[in-house]
Amino acid sequence: MHPASSQDVAQLVKAAYGSNFGFTVSARGHGHSINGQAQTANGVVVQMSGSKGGSGVASGRKPPHPRVWPQERFVDVWGGELWIDVLRSTLQHGLAPKSWTDYLYLSVGGTLSNAGISGQAFNHGPQISNVHELDVVTGKGELLTCSEEQNSEMFHAVLGGLGQFGIITRARISLEPAPQRVRWIRVLYSNFSTFTRDQEYLISLHEQPASQKFDYVEGFVIVDEGLINNWRSSFFSPHNPVKMTSLEPNGGVLYCLEIAKNYHESTASTIDQPFSFLHSSLGKVFLVFGTSGISFNVLNSKLWLMTEMQEVESLLKKLNFIPASVFTTDLSYVDFLDRVHKAELKLRSKGLWEVPHPWLNLFVPKSKIADFDKGVFKGILGNKTSGPILIYPMNKNK
Repeated sequence: MHPASSQDVAQLVKAAYGSNFGFTVSARGHGHSINGQAQTANGVVVQMSGSKGGSGVASGRKPPHPRVWPQERFVDVWGGELWIDVLRSTLQHGLAPKSWTDYLYLSVGGTLSNAGISGQAFNHGPQISNVHELDVVTGKGELLTCSEEQNSEMFHAVLGGLGQFGIITRARISLEPAPQRVRWIRVLYSNFSTFTRDQEYLISLHEQPASQKFDYVEGFVIVDEGLINNWRSSFFSPHNPVKMTSLEPNGGVLYCLEIAKNYHESTASTIDQPFSFLHSSLGKVFLVFGTSGISFNVLNSKLWLMTEMQEVESLLKKLNFIPASVFTTDLSYVDFLDRVHKAELKLRSKGLWEVPHPWLNLFVPKSKIADFDKGVFKGILGNKTSGPILIYPMNKNK
């Protein structure tokens, strides 16, 4: 079934619930659920993403497009909407959701039924922490609007509820002003405790002003030579590939800290250009030394110095990575968020995308992560895998 509205979904579920014989109903977004959850035997799959029309395709009805509320800074989206399309719609108003997944070709209802975690989660929490309101079709076919104030038990059950309590047909998602560009940095570690200590330090800055923290903190484990220069590490130079042996990995394993700083187009041309002397109309002279770029705007007779590079360098100085292992690239905000899709296209061209690939997600407490490294990364896995092993540092109170 290709629904065009919440009512279409509600009518189907109500019919199944009230049927003398009964039949199963399963909601499917973009088909990334595990264990066949997006399929059903002898029943109906509700195709929430890519719907081509209502219960009668000839009717030409389609699900509602995202509706952005610029003043209120939220967007109402269909449960089957892909996050990449949510991004495109909100960017037309200079806004974007706060929290993401690494891969954007997933449905809103799908990730909100799980958690929605990426490198922004330490600061904003997962995607389920950035939802104002939901429309949900229950197992009886009732259509409920729920939020913190209205039907709150259903609201909290559905968010992260693995699809067990209802079908999300609409979500109201929090927005923020969208940055235009991203400075994306990767640094390498050979010592796991140093790696996790730096990750934990960076996420402890979440309440600091934007100038004193990174906007994205993630990381991954490198257990063989192939991974460090593969699709997940695509901006390490292919002309100068990183050799693990040259970095003296501890136990044959390296760790990559992945961090990013957002900035705006107006500073892009000067972000890497040093100034040696600057005179303002306020009668003050600013002497600026060093190689960091500085850009400035004069607003209401005030001089504002925007020092993105200095902010980055200041944060990097407090970390203990391998000194010669800094890899940096600048790209648009959209290209950064959509980075995994480009890797997907490469894998599809080689026939390596639509193949069975086991995937496991775990929350590991800080007190046990060192044991996990010793027993899993250096023990069970050793040099036996070339798949990505991602480490997301999370603040529990988020």
